[in-house]
Amino acid sequence: MGSRRRQTIDMKPVVQLEPTGCAIASVAAIAGVSYGKARLAAAKLGISAQDERLWSDAAHMRRLLKRFGIGAGRTELPFQSWQDLPPIALLAIKWHLEKHRPFWHWVVYVRDQRGARVLDPKKSLRRHTRTDFGRIKPKWFIAINKSKNSSTKDMGRSRA
Repeated sequence: MGSRRRQTIDMKPVVQLEPTGCAIASVAAIAGVSYGKARLAAAKLGISAQDERLWSDAAHMRRLLKRFGIGAGRTELPFQSWQDLPPIALLAIKWHLEKHRPFWHWVVYVRDQRGARVLDPKKSLRRHTRTDFGRIKPKWFIAINKSKNSSTKDMGRSRA
């Protein structure tokens, strides 16, 4: 078997401009657009950072990703290990219950020839590109496929 060379994924963190805008900022980072552009696209779909459903439902994320032509896995998969993640994934971290309802913080995982990193949109961070994996506790993830004309049917399985 020949070895495949991993491409560099040119993805930069996008800082959330609203206290509850981590979902919109994460989609902006994946799509390579500004927070404002992602927020405008979200508004056209009836999605707002203030809508609590965005904080505890992944369906809105999939709709927004689709708006930018980005494929997302159909299901949330339990986090097993960093090595088992696909090259790009949305991660649910800081998972907790509030009034019997799940909430979490969205971040983007990226692995390419430069290594693995997490793009965290939280405004108060000094650095939005993180490699402190021991401190990040993902609950589950959604696999992302940025290539055009790709199926998302089997996304989420580890790529070797």
